[in-house]
Amino acid sequence: MSAGDKATFAGDKKKGESVLGPIERRFIDKWVPRIPEPIDGWHLTMLTLLWSVLTVLFAYLSLENRWWIWGMSVLVFLQWLTDSLDGSLGKYRKAGLIKWGFFMDHLLDLIFAGSIVIGYYFLAPAGTAFLFLVLMLVTCASMAVSFLSFAATNQFQIAHYGIGPTEIRIGWIALNTFVFFAGREVFWWGLPLVIALNIAALVLLAYQTQKELWQLDKANNVDAQ
Repeated sequence: MSAGDKATFAGDKKKGESVLGPIERRFIDKWVPRIPEPIDGWHLTMLTLLWSVLTVLFAYLSLENRWWIWGMSVLVFLQWLTDSLDGSLGKYRKAGLIKWGFFMDHLLDLIFAGSIVIGYYFLAPAGTAFLFLVLMLVTCASMAVSFLSFAATNQFQIAHYGIGPTEIRIGWIALNTFVFFAGREVFWWGLPLVIALNIAALVLLAYQTQKELWQLDKANNVDAQ
């Protein structure tokens, strides 16, 4: 790979900032230099596989003992921790795994999001399988919008309207807490509500993205004439 090819890739430069972004950035800058030398950024990236498997396992175990739901929340926190530090640690150590990091980091983010959906499927009452298929589709489509937009613009935006991955993870922990206290029956009305909100966000994001790309194409067409 040539130096020019490396310079054109902007996957490691995120566009937009979430509400908690500045606080998260200070935390990362403080702790990245303190991570022990044997631990590399790619180690932290690959830990998401472990968190994903354990999330599904803990959700299954919670069918017998609902206290395992707290374990799911701990895993959400651990995934945030390793996912937040891995890229910055790689840059700090000058590992050079920019494109590999982009690919694996976001592939594993998708797998972890899928493990959350599968975990909630275990927790939900019988008869809600179709709703979870819809939720999985919407989850994948929402992440795809960011990746497709990046492919078209070389600008990677994962935070929209102040909401990014960190805020979404907090939402998962809040949902876990609610399910723990309210019981599994909450899925009968809570799941359709979550799906409706996710669909609304997806439609708004897709509409805004296609509008921006339309205007960009029109502007480029005028410049080319």
